[in-house]
Amino acid sequence: MGELMDTILYRRSIRRFDTRQISEWELEQILKAGLFAPIAGGGQRPIFVVCQDREINERLGKIKRANSHPRMATAASYVSRQQPSIADDPNIKNAFYDAPTVITMFGPKNFLFTPEDCAVAAENMMLSADALGIGSCYIGQGWPAFDDPYGQEILRQWDIPGDYYAVSQLLLGYPRPGDSHPEAKPRRAGRVIRIGQESKGR
Repeated sequence: MGELMDTILYRRSIRRFDTRQISEWELEQILKAGLFAPIAGGGQRPIFVVCQDREINERLGKIKRANSHPRMATAASYVSRQQPSIADDPNIKNAFYDAPTVITMFGPKNFLFTPEDCAVAAENMMLSADALGIGSCYIGQGWPAFDDPYGQEILRQWDIPGDYYAVSQLLLGYPRPGDSHPEAKPRRAGRVIRIGQESKGR
């Protein structure tokens, strides 16, 4: 458990990426982790589209930013001071933060557990990425990136089935040189409620 727990405790979302592309071997390890994630009923329904075309990623990221209307951060409520999100900084115009690799996770529209299936796959991939020294960021609500004619044409080019939708995106890339790793926030007390077995020593 040592190394796994260290990875879980260390991983943080990265939104500032180096321009270098991750290696093919690293990508394969990350995808393998996602493909072996627990899926409802073992159905293996999610589709992962890996895009490393900088022009496509930038354009889809800008479309997603234009179609996203997050409640903007305040002095007391924000996403990250160290790695600002689009909710923290209105000057960020690319919701994919110029990540060199963007994985869009698609799943069936009519399946109850599609969001959960994609989320657990993303978690597996984020942990494996961190173990390889690669930064990651999970982006929910994947469909706004395709909500215009260009996005719809990309879906046709990618041959995405009509009964599937973009659930989320996972951004991957090396952290930008010189940036310090985001610090963990203190854990809030009272988030675990135990029922039943009494604590030892009573």
